[in-house]
Order: sequence, then structure tokens, then C-alpha cells
Amino acid sequence: MRIIEPSFTILDELDQQSLPVRIEFCGRICYKSENRIDSDSAIPFVRKMAKNGHNSVLEMGVLTLVVTCATPDPIQALFSLQPKFLQIDRLEGNRLLITGSIRTFREMLLFHPEDTLSRAMAHYLKEQHPYFFETLPINDTPERIAGVTIAKMALKDVEQLAAPLHAKHRYLAVKFIVNRAVTHELVRHRPCTFLQESQRYCRYSADKFGNEVTFIKPVFFEEQSEEFTIWQQSMEAMEAQYLRLLQTSSPQAARTVLPNSCKTEIIVYTNLLEWRHILSLRTSPAAEPSMREVMIPLAHTLQNRYPALFRLHLE
Repeated sequence: MRIIEPSFTILDELDQQSLPVRIEFCGRICYKSENRIDSDSAIPFVRKMAKNGHNSVLEMGVLTLVVTCATPDPIQALFSLQPKFLQIDRLEGNRLLITGSIRTFREMLLFHPEDTLSRAMAHYLKEQHPYFFETLPINDTPERIAGVTIAKMALKDVEQLAAPLHAKHRYLAVKFIVNRAVTHELVRHRPCTFLQESQRYCRYSADKFGNEVTFIKPVFFEEQSEEFTIWQQSMEAMEAQYLRLLQTSSPQAARTVLPNSCKTEIIVYTNLLEWRHILSLRTSPAAEPSMREVMIPLAHTLQNRYPALFRLHLE
């Protein structure tokens, strides 16, 4: 049995990586297979995710496009579709600022194959990242998407947008190492994308897990208290039962005895506007103490980075 403190990491390094590398890094957290990452593994990984329809993994690749139309007609047609998972803002003239995930751009084409901008964006992305679109019918000729020009906006330019646009189009990934009670609350924030360590597939009796179950130290009990001793004895008993079940059962069967105190890793990916909403709720004195334990230091970090946006009252 191992006991660790909760923590978080802002995944800044992912911002500098290609879409396949970003998606693979996040996707492998589910199975804790990060050891399989090498210089050639990203594209085969994302190609497999796209082919098998593992759409939640493809949500971890987000990019911003500047779309220019010769006439307002394609823009009006796009708005009439009421796309739910794109951040769209009108710029001057017939120009749009559009931010979305690879999953969203794929599904816009699948669900609205006759929409000019859905086809044009998919066509543009396929030219740069064909492995995401190999299973989709993109056979557009230049004539079908004439009058539409698309360019990718670099992250540094997204950072320079005015505050309202910046908050909507700047996405940030944060990796949390917390107990599963915290993640049960995190996943209630619907606008976010999540990828989480899977107890269904992870076999904690394996060498890479140290042949033991890892637990998050509870914020509720002093380490030398009677309550902490009761908690620790309970976790030791649960670990013993889990390891015993693994001798004759699968991880998905054995995990049924594991408690909320189990350590888990989860990546939360969303825009700054939603991060502000999350932090306003999860740093409140009324919030769950284990949640506040990681969210208050995260709020301080983001306040220092984006002071105009994160003006939270922290206690």
C-alpha cells in the first residue's frame, strides 16, 4: 500500500506539441501505457483511435481556425446548424474565429455533409492531418468549397486576442492526481473534456504499479489521529481483498472492492472561461475539502498567469 499527496500539473508542454503527440500523451493516461510512447508512436495511436471511434480521446486535440468567406451565405448556413461544440465568433467582414476539437470537426462533417463550411474545415484539416479523416468521405473538389479560405491561428496569436475572445478560444489542459471522489465531482463540468486512469484495465498487481494500490492521503484526518489509523487499516484491508480477487478475476471485476480514496489521474481540458467557472465553484468554502486542496493552489497559479480573467476571492 502506498499513500501520496494530491497534486496538479498544468500541461504547458503539450501546447508546443503536434496534435497527434498531444492526443497520444493524454490518451495513454487511461491505460497507464505512457511507456509505449516513442518518436514514432503518435500517428499510429491516433489513427487507431479515429478508426475505432474512440471519440473522447480525439477531443484532446483542439485548434483554432480563421475562416474567411467570399459571401455571408456559408456563415449563415453554419449558424443555422447551431453547432454545440464549437466556439465561434464573428470577426470583421465575412470572417469567423472557430475553435474546436478534432472530434468536433469530424462530426460536423458526418452530421452535416452538405454544409459548405463543415466540408471546407474538414478538407483543410485532412490536408494537414490525413490520419484523422481516413475513414470519412471527404472528396471535395475546389469548386464545391470555393470562396472559403481557412488558416490555422497559432497559440501565441490566440493569447493576444482581446479578453472575451481569449477566454473562449484559449484551451488549457490540467492533469490532476487525486482520489476518485474528486474526479466524480470534476466530471460533472459538462463543457470539459476528460481522460482518466481506468481501473477497468489497470492491474495494480503489475510491476509498473509497484504491485500495490496507491491511495490519496485524506485531508480530513491528522496523520497520527485515531481516525487516520482507522482509514489506513481500511485501505490495507481493501488492497488485500483486491489483490486476492486479481488471482482469479479480471481487473474490472476486482475493482468493485476499491474505495474512493484510490489514487487516480485525470486530465481536464477546457477553455479559460470554463476554468474560471470551475474555480469559482470549487474553491468556495462550501466546496468539498479534497477538491479545495488542489483547486485553491491551481486558482492562485491561474490568477498569476491571467490576472484580468481570474479575479477570485479565495479563502
